[in-house]
Amino acid sequence: MQTSLWLYRLYDIADEIVLDRVEEILGQEKPVSRLRLARVRPEAIVLRNPPVAVELGEGQFVLEGEVYQASYSARVYDLGVVSIIVRLVVPPGDVYGGMRRLALVLAQTEELEPVFAEQLEHVQKALAPALIRGAQRDVMEEFSIFYFREWHPEWDPVPLLLGEDEPVSPQLRQDLLRHSYSYTPEDLTIISFDGALVYEAGGSTDVPDLLEMARAQLLELRYYDGVLTEEVDRMYDAIEDVGRAGRFRRLGHYRRIMTHLMELVVDITEFTERLHNSLKVTEDMYYARIYTAALAIFRTKMWMESIERRLAVIQQSYSLLSNEVITERFIWLESAIVILFVLEIILGLLPFFK
Repeated sequence: MQTSLWLYRLYDIADEIVLDRVEEILGQEKPVSRLRLARVRPEAIVLRNPPVAVELGEGQFVLEGEVYQASYSARVYDLGVVSIIVRLVVPPGDVYGGMRRLALVLAQTEELEPVFAEQLEHVQKALAPALIRGAQRDVMEEFSIFYFREWHPEWDPVPLLLGEDEPVSPQLRQDLLRHSYSYTPEDLTIISFDGALVYEAGGSTDVPDLLEMARAQLLELRYYDGVLTEEVDRMYDAIEDVGRAGRFRRLGHYRRIMTHLMELVVDITEFTERLHNSLKVTEDMYYARIYTAALAIFRTKMWMESIERRLAVIQQSYSLLSNEVITERFIWLESAIVILFVLEIILGLLPFFK
């Protein structure tokens, strides 16, 4: 892998994607592969259902008078995510200067967005038979990786990660560089929220792949948090509407609301289980540190806690509705018993009035 800038756009396009079917579809035209980290033993990192990668082609871009070779690829996750990756190769020579100029240009241009949209449309159309409840959602994640095959201590990573050429304060520099990780003198990883710098003298892509998977998880958490937010609001409106209905009709409405809430809880619980089990770093401490740090920097815990809070609200509402239904049933049952008792008395007194 050459020194290059990797630009990611991650999209949620379905509730789930059948990856075996993806391999069949995409493999008819292009070589496909399942993700496998190269520098660790297979048992050190457990991928429950590795995403499918496919190369989409190559092209050229002229940015600020410089010509960049570009390669396009996609990676498909069973969680319903498609990642479109554009790699811009930095011309040989002044590698750091070229990467720095490219970072500054891309921080201010939207020229590549139509390319991402075109590649996504092509992939989404091809994968239609493999999508479960497929639809384009209004959530998307952006991420950039500055990938170096050589790195010198005098090179400054801050302008790359910020996309700015202005001097920064020592505090900002310290905050930006505190998430730096290295295993040997021949590698370095610096992670920020919007991007990362990865130096791999050997050309391994393991670290970018780990960061991409963490970003895919963030995207799914954002999407399902939005789903639950809408569902909670819809639930409150439905309960308020039922409160204005007559007592006889209220039980049926409550049961329909409860059925929908239970289905929603089951769906979200299934999603969170798949998310937790999608990747587990069991033995490799270096990759575990990078992956855990990425999840923390991307604030995935915050989104997961938000989902859990909304699930707790839904479950509490389900319990309250269940209690209301039980109470209403007891009222109707007691009323029926009273009516039967009165009827029995009336029927017993009828002979005396003949």
